[in-house]
Amino acid sequence: MNIAHIGRITSLIKENVSRVIIGKDDTVELMVIALIASGHVLLEDVPGTGKTQLAKALARSLDGSMKRIQFTPDLLPSDVSGINFFNQKLGEFEFRPGPLFAHIVLADEINRATPRTQSSLLESMEERQVSIDGETRKLEAPFLVIATQNPVENQGTFPLPEAQLDRFLMKLSLGYPTAAEQVLILQRYQQQDPLDTLLPVVSRPELLEAQHLFTQVRVGDELLHYIVQLAEATRTHADAALGVSPRGVRALMKAAQVYAALRGRDYVLPDDVKALVRPVWAHRIMLRTRSRQQDQQVLALLNHVLATTPVPTEVKLG
Repeated sequence: MNIAHIGRITSLIKENVSRVIIGKDDTVELMVIALIASGHVLLEDVPGTGKTQLAKALARSLDGSMKRIQFTPDLLPSDVSGINFFNQKLGEFEFRPGPLFAHIVLADEINRATPRTQSSLLESMEERQVSIDGETRKLEAPFLVIATQNPVENQGTFPLPEAQLDRFLMKLSLGYPTAAEQVLILQRYQQQDPLDTLLPVVSRPELLEAQHLFTQVRVGDELLHYIVQLAEATRTHADAALGVSPRGVRALMKAAQVYAALRGRDYVLPDDVKALVRPVWAHRIMLRTRSRQQDQQVLALLNHVLATTPVPTEVKLG
């Protein structure tokens, strides 16, 4: 297989998901980029815009196990990771795996769980493993967390800490559909939910192969320096209390590699990097002053950083 394999499976997934989610091709492509880059996705939007439907449609497009966790204030860490219980028949302790032991984990309304339960995801998202009673258990690849949260509801919610936000490769938003798209949604859902008949279009080996192939996309030294300069600019910006972490720098490089592969190239261009700065970095920046317009202010900061950081004019790939 070659780089074209990544574009092929992306097209299959996008076409399959479009049977359920209408008019959001760009968001779906970004989600696929995150999945191929072995990242996790945070979907943040107002209620009823299709966050859970999109997550389910993407998960069902992949031929792997999927588990959904409805996060609530009374959810315990053991409800997520699993527990050792005493089997009276056998007279010994037996491990009962939690929903984290799946290839695709849908963490619905993640900000409704307590910080203690949220933190139970940290190790699994970063290390692809779970530690229970002193024993470490590996999670089978691919392992992908798709989390959803509602930004407008504050009562009964616990904001995700920066350490956990940083573990999501991207934070995406769907937004409201247009009037024409809403009519198409009503027509499509009039008889039945298309999600009920959605079948896998990409096998696990194909996805794992894509996750290996994208690393062959070359990133020139000039572009590596460019990415680092962009990150440094977020850290020294007057409005930023917390800039992009080294983990965020690596995330942007990996996402740019996949983005280039989708366009049939085995090398990254500056435009690939610039196209992904906002979805990959916006949730990693903390401003000095909090306000209701925080998201817009962070995007304005990133736009300023992109506009003032010199772009490499020549990219050497040798």
